[in-house]
Amino acid sequence: MSYSIAVRALCEFTAKTGDLDLRFTPSPTALEGIVGHRTVASRRSEGYQSEVALEGQFRSLTVKGRADGYDPAQNCLEEVKTYRGDLSKQPVNHRQLHWAQAKIYGWLMCCKLDLAQINLALVYFDIVSEKETCLLEAFTAADLQAFFEQHCLAFLHWAEQEMTHREGRNRAAQQMAFPHAGFRPGQRHLAESVFKAVSTGRCLMAQAPTGIGKTLGTLFPMLKALAPQQLDKVFFLTAKTPGRKLALDAAQVMLDAPAAPPLRVLEMIARDKACEHLDKACHGESCPLARGFYDRLPAARQAASRLSLLNQGTLREVALAHEVCPYYLSQEMARWADVVVADYNYYFDFSALLFGLAQANNWKVAVLVDEAHNLVERGRQMYSASLDQATLNAVRKTAPEPLKKALQRVNREWNALHTPQIAAYQAYDRPPEKLLQALSSANASIGDYLNDHPQGLDSALQGFYFDMLQFGRVAELFDEQFLFDISKRDLERKRPLSQLCLRNVVPAGFIRPRLKAARSTVLFSATLSPRRYYADLLGTPEDTVCIDVESPFHAEQLQVHIVSRISTRFVHRQASLEPIVALIARQFSERPGNYLAFFSSFDYLQQVAQLLAEKHPHIKQWSQSRGMAEAQRQQFLDQFCANGQGVGFAVLGGAFGEGIDLPGARLIGAFIATLGLAQLNPVNEQLKSRMAAIFGAGYDYTYLYPGVQKVVQAAGRVIRTQEDRGVVMLIDDRFGESKVKQLLPRWWSIAPTLAYAAD
Repeated sequence: MSYSIAVRALCEFTAKTGDLDLRFTPSPTALEGIVGHRTVASRRSEGYQSEVALEGQFRSLTVKGRADGYDPAQNCLEEVKTYRGDLSKQPVNHRQLHWAQAKIYGWLMCCKLDLAQINLALVYFDIVSEKETCLLEAFTAADLQAFFEQHCLAFLHWAEQEMTHREGRNRAAQQMAFPHAGFRPGQRHLAESVFKAVSTGRCLMAQAPTGIGKTLGTLFPMLKALAPQQLDKVFFLTAKTPGRKLALDAAQVMLDAPAAPPLRVLEMIARDKACEHLDKACHGESCPLARGFYDRLPAARQAASRLSLLNQGTLREVALAHEVCPYYLSQEMARWADVVVADYNYYFDFSALLFGLAQANNWKVAVLVDEAHNLVERGRQMYSASLDQATLNAVRKTAPEPLKKALQRVNREWNALHTPQIAAYQAYDRPPEKLLQALSSANASIGDYLNDHPQGLDSALQGFYFDMLQFGRVAELFDEQFLFDISKRDLERKRPLSQLCLRNVVPAGFIRPRLKAARSTVLFSATLSPRRYYADLLGTPEDTVCIDVESPFHAEQLQVHIVSRISTRFVHRQASLEPIVALIARQFSERPGNYLAFFSSFDYLQQVAQLLAEKHPHIKQWSQSRGMAEAQRQQFLDQFCANGQGVGFAVLGGAFGEGIDLPGARLIGAFIATLGLAQLNPVNEQLKSRMAAIFGAGYDYTYLYPGVQKVVQAAGRVIRTQEDRGVVMLIDDRFGESKVKQLLPRWWSIAPTLAYAAD
């Protein structure tokens, strides 16, 4: 069996030494890099060859890559690197890595053309000045062969270990049995559909009710497909922390099963949650875990590779034992894990690590997208950008002197936008060109400053700089799928401040290529209807398979009542308080136990909770508050004990509306006092207008479908197992409309309409 590796990946494995150094220096964007390479190639002689495909063999190792350019007349192979700033400040270990790549390509070219010697050039292209710095050296084929074999040997032991791991993994995965005695109702249908989707290379959109074991029902068939589909990796992507935990728990179940495959399952978490020294910068002069990182990485990598479950805690233990950064060890292990559990942004963001690695290494991956209904809003957030003028004003005051002029120009162009705009909010067809030019100029000035001052900027200015970079990137992509809007505030000021937003409305154009890049992508959730809505906004391929998995639950398990004589509209909110309190109290007296009550806002929640406390002080209650930390959220959930009685108040669409598991007597009912509609405001009205123009369904796509989806998710907290019994009260007259009823789960049986009056 041969092991194939890209030249760049080989060199990054064998030729990286010294410190981890992540002091921010503004490197060229991918587009700037491509343009720079083309510019260099356009300056060469007529016989110059660009993007030369090369391949070589050493024992069981196949090394592949594309050399940037070769000039036959000069017998010169070029490795082109684009940069901006002061080249003399380039770290030594970066230059060393570049020469390693050039030498490997040099040997492969000698093999291809049967050359006895070759000239190698490192060409550094400054994307600002468009000047080239060329470092030229002549090498004999014998010297390059020795260099090539030295690096192949350094990698070969690892490659052989990986081949053995891959063979054992695939063989065991094919023979792996489902880790439970049998499938739950609906779970087999889901698993078979996933296996068929990956076998045929198609995208699957699976609406599957809560309680059938979606996590195991999707992960198990993907592992069974590892060998027959020659998959390199499975990515399990989640929107929130609870989803990540469920995936890791499911993986642990399979790892604990008899004859379990030797998998490596990796959890990836945000940098601020993995960092051991938040007060230190990411470079060897500041952080001890960055100092000598690449020198200690091989031993840490080897230790981590022996473990099956690399969750946050386990990976941290390995990292600290070898004195390396846990976060960047996890990034390294993403290359060698079989299953990676991570947030959506690791695959779908503009600069997503997992997607970038998959593309660079030609991995064949399968992607599981958990709670995929969240991907619409998360996608919009990933592909949007905003700037706040109050932040600009603050950083202008503290900015280094050389940057003040550029930031002042940004502020001047920004203020110019206010004059023609009378309303507090207004959307525009396109972002203003003069402001974009000022932002681009400011970004360039800050970039130049950072190159000359490696100690960097203060955190506020650096944060605003990153916001400006994102704004510029999104502005380049701006089309009819976006809105540009200006929101003024402090209107009483002589010069009001504002927020600028490039707002992605339809993320499909960015999500679709990521879905297609995988061998198969499975989008699954309890709420993926109407299908057309999700297909339009997520950009699922035309041949996507859609399934609606049958529910394992029966209508008699859940009493669903529509309370139609109460309106929760804003104008009727005050009048609704007493009837809602009466409803909660009567239901609680008829069947004491734990309930969740969902409302459209914290204000509404607090008004009902306060009135319930006044009128029925014997009913225990606890409430969600704004900005709860993880520990506070857990305390809220801990109140739902099996022998407890009380009402937990929460906001619909918040932390407790989905992704929480309170089976049995921990939760026996839910009151949902809202249709879940997004707030009526100028931004949402603009979204509605754009949705109407693109899809002809403005109200439904902006308000109705996302709202009812939140309601169904919240109601799904009540019945978690086939033994559960519970009640859901849908409080609003609009729940009785046929258009809304059609969006509710088919297995629900709506009981006769209830009307509770105040006591």
